Amino acid sequence: MNRFQTAAMTPTVAMPKPKPAVAQTPATEKEHERILASYGGAYDDPRLESLVSKTVDRLVAASDRPDQGYRVTILNSGAVNAFALPNGQLYVTRGLLALASDTSELSSVLSHEMAHVLSKHAAMREDQARQAAIVTRVVTDMSTDPDLTALALAKTKLTMASFSRNQEFEADGIGVGISARAHFDPYGAARFLSAMERNAELKAGKSSLDPRAQDFTSSHPATPERVQNALANARQFSGPGAGERDKADYLATLDGVIYGEDPSEGFARGRKFQHPKLGFTFTAPPGFSLDNTAQAVLGLKDGGGEALRLDVVSVPAEQSLPQYLRSGWMDNVDTASVEEFTVNGFPAATATATGEQWSFRLYAVRFGSDVYRFIFAAKSKSAAVDRTFRESVATFRRMSLKESEQVHPLRLKIVTVGANDTVESLAHRMAITDRQVERFRVINGLAANERVKPGDRLKIVVE
Repeated sequence: MNRFQTAAMTPTVAMPKPKPAVAQTPATEKEHERILASYGGAYDDPRLESLVSKTVDRLVAASDRPDQGYRVTILNSGAVNAFALPNGQLYVTRGLLALASDTSELSSVLSHEMAHVLSKHAAMREDQARQAAIVTRVVTDMSTDPDLTALALAKTKLTMASFSRNQEFEADGIGVGISARAHFDPYGAARFLSAMERNAELKAGKSSLDPRAQDFTSSHPATPERVQNALANARQFSGPGAGERDKADYLATLDGVIYGEDPSEGFARGRKFQHPKLGFTFTAPPGFSLDNTAQAVLGLKDGGGEALRLDVVSVPAEQSLPQYLRSGWMDNVDTASVEEFTVNGFPAATATATGEQWSFRLYAVRFGSDVYRFIFAAKSKSAAVDRTFRESVATFRRMSLKESEQVHPLRLKIVTVGANDTVESLAHRMAITDRQVERFRVINGLAANERVKPGDRLKIVVE
């Protein structure tokens, strides 16, 4: 083509409008990095990122503020969570994406968070969180009470002040409207709220200690009233089945996504914890459930009367472990209780410490160039309880190369229901031993008595 051809001879091509930018400040960038560190970083999956990005674009175009920019980050966490910063930075965990069953359910979450941004709720919550953080820091800095150390086993510093009930209902209404105008099924919100409620029931009785495990219901209560409100909002736009759900495409995109914890950062299966990258494993005492946080492995026994923390510290090679236990990093250590021993060939030391309501058993194990600290806490100290703590530490050992290589993450697999398949037969194919049938129903949005039909596409969890 002649480069001097006139503009009149060139066909007019409509250029796509650039997406509105998300305003970045040093404060929002710092908060972004903090969130990534707390939630295991970003989850790298181009197909999933494309799906979420396209969904957000549709919602933005249908909103009252198409000039508001958004940037979405998928977090590498099995928790069911989503939240927003005031500048339009949205976060959604792969755990939430795994729980949703179609794109309309995802759109209900994203539009809900967009509504918080549009209504300035996120800015109000940021102010509340900032005030809460100041109070937490003052209490932490002023306290030397070992009992607060015990309480810290079951609390995190990742505090996000909850939205008010009215703000939640307002965001629900705005979000359903945005989804409906974007031609998604507006009933997706009610379905997903119900799924969250059932997922929370599965976790009932297991207090999670990990900030990454604090789910959407922590700051977005999925009450029956809220589900009914979402249904009422949806009815204002259409009857059931009118909008798009895009279930087939959504499930196809989920195929192969990691489910639950990412083993590369260590993971718990029941009482057993393994960290292939660092090369160690241990088993918690009977009755304990474990959470792997960014800072430590935390455990809590059923009933809350016992807790544990395992973390790693640097101790100079010339400092002995008994000297370290007496060095003052923990208050009220009984120096006379300090004793040395070995754990599967590794140098170790132990001691006891006391508080008003908790008794502590401390262990330090030198593993390579680091020292691993076990802090066990019990409200009722006894020889039997102390023995279970010692037996747990005795399971600390190096993983073999073969063990490390055999550790794989659990993943979602999308399967087609066969003529002879049932809920039970499909659930028993899952690489999860805990409440298989209930979990299968929850991740697939199946009601308590609902059956599967041949040809249906559903999720199972496999190794």
